[in-house]
Amino acid sequence: MKKVISLTLISAAIAGCATTLTGRNQLMIVSPDSAIVESQKAYASTVGELDQNNQLVTDPAWVKRIETITGRLVTEAIKLDPSTKDWKWSVAIIDDPDTLNAWCMAGGRMAIYTGIVTQLNLSDDEIAQIMGHEISHALANHTAERMSRAVLMNGALAATAVVTDNNGYVLTGTAMAAKVALELPNSRTAESEADEIGIELATRAGYNPDAAVSLWKKMAEAGGGGGPEFLSTHPSPDNRASRLDKLGEKMLKLNPQLKKSQVYPVTIVTDSKEV
Repeated sequence: MKKVISLTLISAAIAGCATTLTGRNQLMIVSPDSAIVESQKAYASTVGELDQNNQLVTDPAWVKRIETITGRLVTEAIKLDPSTKDWKWSVAIIDDPDTLNAWCMAGGRMAIYTGIVTQLNLSDDEIAQIMGHEISHALANHTAERMSRAVLMNGALAATAVVTDNNGYVLTGTAMAAKVALELPNSRTAESEADEIGIELATRAGYNPDAAVSLWKKMAEAGGGGGPEFLSTHPSPDNRASRLDKLGEKMLKLNPQLKKSQVYPVTIVTDSKEV
């Protein structure tokens, strides 16, 4: 039995390789397309709960601000990967003043908590760095990568491979993995990758790359003893700010005048029926 499981995992590893925008090889047991499908289900469930609790922000000022910033980033994301034009780009603004967090699922489904903006007194440039970073996780298929890790961790793939050849059965386990993947921290490598892609997206969209440094300094200061929730899923090495500073110098050459990009029509989710 152990030999069968080992051979199955080796075969999956060989068959499930992918390459990110930065050229890094990834192990993909759960395909990016499957990650998008399951993320949509998880997103619908999450948004439904938020709607029931009246936590979806509808204030026009909030909606306009997040819609504009994110829309410019998505314009640049689509230029980087034209296939993402078919994604259902959307953002849920979550009314939670105590939570410092933001995320983006596979397929461009995002959320940002009011607490991260208000508590850190974020500028538009800093919000662009957060959302650019999150969008980059989706562009680099990090959700599928984390879901693959989750499937491996609970042994679902190995057990199913022994019992049946029906690959569809394996994928039913990814519904749970999509939820779990939001809680799993990204690897240091994935975080560095999202930093690199994200700061480029933000700069090309017309936002100052220096804001990446000020953002993470604010995040570190807000951490205190336990750290904000954002840092629980976004491990931050000590040298992050200095590395981002060096990246910023390089990125600014791409858009020295910081000319603003066009605003892509991103859906701001104000009702669960919109998902």
